[in-house]
Amino acid sequence: MSLWESVKGARVFDLAQPYFVGMPHHPSHPPYLFGLTKKHGDMLTPAGNSSAADAIAMGSHVGTHIDGFGHFSCGGMLHGGLAVGERQSYSAGLSVHTADGIAPLVRRGVLLDFAKNGPLDDDVEITPAMLEACDVRVQEGDVVLLRTGWAQYWRDAGRYINAMGGSPKGPGPGLAGAKWLSERRPVAVGSDTVAFEKVPAPDMPVHVHLLFECGIHLIEALNLEELAAAGAREFLFIAAPLKLEGATGAPIRPIALL
Repeated sequence: MSLWESVKGARVFDLAQPYFVGMPHHPSHPPYLFGLTKKHGDMLTPAGNSSAADAIAMGSHVGTHIDGFGHFSCGGMLHGGLAVGERQSYSAGLSVHTADGIAPLVRRGVLLDFAKNGPLDDDVEITPAMLEACDVRVQEGDVVLLRTGWAQYWRDAGRYINAMGGSPKGPGPGLAGAKWLSERRPVAVGSDTVAFEKVPAPDMPVHVHLLFECGIHLIEALNLEELAAAGAREFLFIAAPLKLEGATGAPIRPIALL
C-alpha cells in the first residue's frame, strides 16, 4: 500500500483559527492588521481584466502559532546554556533558536479534553491529577494538545483575552502540570488559549520550564472543537511554521488526520 493510499480516507481537521481585523491577540504582541492595497478596477488589462491585492502586518505570536526556544530566556541565558549577549538585535532578530529552524512537525498527536462539560472557568489550573484522569498515553516525541473549550470565544476578543488589569486571565496548566508533560518528553504541547499556561502568571514559569529548560515547543490559539467533537484521542498531527529568519515564533496552520 502506498503512503497516499494509507491516508487518503482519513478525516482532515483544520486546527487553526482564522485571522481577521479585531481578532484576539495577547497584549504583549501587536494586533493583526489587514487591508487591500489594490481593488478590482484600479488597474485594467487591455481585455478589461483586473486583480486585487492586499497586505498584512502582524506579530509572530499572533493567531495560531508556535513558540521557538528563543522566545524566553532566564538569567540572560537561552535554552541550551547560550548567553543572550550579542545573539540578538532589533533589526536581525535572534541568531539562535529561531523560527526558521523549527522543523515541520509530522508526529503522533494526542488530545486531552478538559471541556467535555463546557469551557473551563478562567481560574482553573490543569493539574497532574487532571492530566492523568484523561487516560491518554503520552509517548516521547508526541504533540500533546490540551482542550479548555476557549476556542469557542475566538470571535469575541474581549472574552477570549479576558484581560484583568492588562494581563490575560485564563485556564491552563501550572508548573506541576507542565512538569507532568515534560517528563513524557513530547516535542511540542499546545492548547486553545492565548497563553497555554494558567494566567496571570507574571514570571511565566510554564513557558520558562518548557521552552528554556526542556526545549519543548508551545503551540497556542488552536481550534480543537471539531477534533474533540469527533471523539479523537490519537491522530496524525502535521504543521509547518513559516520560515521567519531571526523570529522567536511563527504562525502555523496545523491539521489532524484521523
